[in-house]
Amino acid sequence: MKRVGIGTRVLNFLVDTVLLALIAYGVYRVDVFYAMYYKAFFMPYYLWFDATLVVYYTFFEYIFKRTPGKWLSYTKVVTNNGGKPSFLQVLIRSLVRLTVIDCFFFPFLEKTLHDYLSKTEVVEV
Repeated sequence: MKRVGIGTRVLNFLVDTVLLALIAYGVYRVDVFYAMYYKAFFMPYYLWFDATLVVYYTFFEYIFKRTPGKWLSYTKVVTNNGGKPSFLQVLIRSLVRLTVIDCFFFPFLEKTLHDYLSKTEVVEV
């Protein structure tokens, strides 16, 4: 079980963020259409992005233990002792990603805040 470095994690982040932004933008445009033509409730893009982020990471990491970015880099999410993460651990990972300070813990903890709080790691397959 070899933990991945910062370069792999940045690659994962970039790939997942691009996909996430495209999905969130599509959902946002549908919401704009319904809000404009049917006077439905309207949510700004950043709220759609945040909601999509939580659903995206929770779905992929719980079902497959990896996101599309992690598939690309041949990595996966495991618990600290190498097992499959529980739904609660994956949900904690996803919710903590919403915080701005998440990535700033890497130099101090040698892992991100969402890894530290959920007791998980990203390792090579």
